[in-house]
Amino acid sequence: MKLLKDILYKVSLVEVVGSTNVAITSISFDSRKIEKDSLFVAINGLSSDGHKYIDETIKAGAIAILCQELPSELNDKITYIKVNDSGLALGIIAGNFYGNPSDFIKLVGVTGTNGKTTTVTLLFSLFKKLGYKVGLLSTVKNQINNEIIPSIHTTPDAIQLNSLLSQMVEKGCSYCFMEVSSHAVVQNRISGIHFTGGVFTNITHDHLDYHKTFDEYIKAKKRFFDSLGPDAFALTNKDDANGMVILQNSKAEKKTYSLLSMADFKCKVVENQFSGLLLNIDNQEVWSKLIGKFNAYNLLAVYSTAILLKEDKTNVLTTLSSLSSVEGRFQYVRTENGVMGIVDYAHTPDALVNVLKTINDIRTGNEQVITIVGCGGDRDAAKRPMMAKIACDLSNRVILTSDNPRNEDAETIIKEMQTGVDAVNRKKTISITDRSEAIKTACSYAKQGDIILVAGKGHEKYQEVKGIKYPFDDMDVLQENLKLFEK
Repeated sequence: MKLLKDILYKVSLVEVVGSTNVAITSISFDSRKIEKDSLFVAINGLSSDGHKYIDETIKAGAIAILCQELPSELNDKITYIKVNDSGLALGIIAGNFYGNPSDFIKLVGVTGTNGKTTTVTLLFSLFKKLGYKVGLLSTVKNQINNEIIPSIHTTPDAIQLNSLLSQMVEKGCSYCFMEVSSHAVVQNRISGIHFTGGVFTNITHDHLDYHKTFDEYIKAKKRFFDSLGPDAFALTNKDDANGMVILQNSKAEKKTYSLLSMADFKCKVVENQFSGLLLNIDNQEVWSKLIGKFNAYNLLAVYSTAILLKEDKTNVLTTLSSLSSVEGRFQYVRTENGVMGIVDYAHTPDALVNVLKTINDIRTGNEQVITIVGCGGDRDAAKRPMMAKIACDLSNRVILTSDNPRNEDAETIIKEMQTGVDAVNRKKTISITDRSEAIKTACSYAKQGDIILVAGKGHEKYQEVKGIKYPFDDMDVLQENLKLFEK
């Protein structure tokens, strides 16, 4: 419980009606979660306008309302605070309510199209092994030391974020590593948060259903680095075409990492095998259990971040070699007859290229690569034909299937993917809407030494159809069918 006047500290106020000397028990921007004596923050969101529910929240127990437009009729028992941007104010208010926890923990945000989850998870594991108490905020899960908390969004909303950071501080965490999505930046979910550092992995075609243009998508990522203070570091992938653009105007200490050119932190891939990577990082060789050039970038980003956080180089490299792959990121199993099954979250064109190129770079050429891929509904439709074309160009056989169709028709999505399949590739491509049946069929095709890639869903344990999430795990289905066809 805190006084309203205290949680409004640093918020740009336009108008206040009523007393700010009232005790607030909780804050919420969801009218369905209002409690007695709470503050309701009315936000004009994508799907609904919170201003429509002000009267409803007062009936539910709200004692104060923060909004961009005051209601035409005011309740003299309620305090109204008018601001220009409710979303921006919410982040500052949430920070004040929870004691600004980001000031008391070293928080590193990782952003980019691909590699965010792997990078933050590896950082979390690395620093735990180095002996620290650590927090993790990721697409897969949120974690406070050994306590796992389910994750709903890539980046939590401002209230959840500050609540989780507050719990981390209370439980003695020195560090927190979090994914920062472009949605979170645009929606001000990280407003008021103090970051020790920011890491940029890469940027490719994604989320254009939300950002509309690639330029807007880049600007969203860039806003995160623009917000970093002079006491923070900004680490970027110099090999990405927009890697240096991202750092323009940032007040933070600028650092770079690269596999291809001169940079503050350098890495060379010495060996790339299905058993792992042999890397030369800053003139020292290190073996990793992770596979593929894209993971060389992830590992280099992790190493660079650790060094910028003043960790010992030898300790970092030694510990780095003991880290395992992240669930749903090039996660693989092998059968007794040598069939390899790989599950990967690759749901963007660039990610799918990376995974398939990695497979093709390592394999001998005598094996078939069988790829199962779909595209999510209610998302960027422009990438659907691209995903199918990439799968066809880099695989021996392709099965187009359902991913998370959400509110769209799965067969319609597959038809849109098929437009990317040219005449040459049609013979090796089939469509099976049922994802489980698609995986089963791929396993029946596989002979000794063949490689099956199940792309798109990775760590997800569900398939979302018409607003309902049904239990579904790519790895479980893959393993079950590999055993079935091995008999």
